[in-house]
Amino acid sequence: MKKIIIAADMYEALRKERSFLNRSDIKTFTAVTNEEVLAIHKAEKADLIVTGLDTPLMNGETLCSLIREDQDLSGVSMLIVCSNTPSDHERCLRCRANAFFSIPINNPVLLQEMYQLLQVSPRMSCRIPISMKIDGALRKMPFTAHIENISISGILFRTAAYLSEGDTITCTFSLPGSSRVTANAEIVRVVESKRKKEPHVYGVRFIDLSPESLSAIEAFFEKECQPV
Repeated sequence: MKKIIIAADMYEALRKERSFLNRSDIKTFTAVTNEEVLAIHKAEKADLIVTGLDTPLMNGETLCSLIREDQDLSGVSMLIVCSNTPSDHERCLRCRANAFFSIPINNPVLLQEMYQLLQVSPRMSCRIPISMKIDGALRKMPFTAHIENISISGILFRTAAYLSEGDTITCTFSLPGSSRVTANAEIVRVVESKRKKEPHVYGVRFIDLSPESLSAIEAFFEKECQPV
């Protein structure tokens, strides 16, 4: 049984979506304040917490710090919703959230992020927002895409190409300060755009990474996720 604690207003916006939140093996708790989030987590030991950065009384930074500094509570993935500003993004990184999501919220993409965070360990699921182009290929048919974030285990990207869950692709990209990385990857999640001509969102899991590519990704990951 996976346990999720989510801010009540976010849950209301997500509950009508057909998603993994409706599965019988998912137990969801809602909280109005981050004080409630902390109390529920102490009692239930959740797998994922989704809350806001700027909330009354206790903000998301304080909540993250209290949880990360407590050995009994720290093994949870945390996703923080914040405004789309560099300063708020930096605050989310400093408080050691696994991922953050900017307002305005795209519900299907937020659910994709939550799903990914539930599938892998907290360390593997730490995601770094990054905007860059990748060159991809599916059965030798090329396509281009734009990465939105990266973790050690995979990437989230947008593309006009139509891909299916279970497809194996090849993708090539350059991390800042690193040589080009080429990786085979599996499509593990698909969020189709509801509007014509808008790109689809895909969650991708790396497979068969070369030692050089894995080393480059881990070096980038360790540098960007370094606690301060």
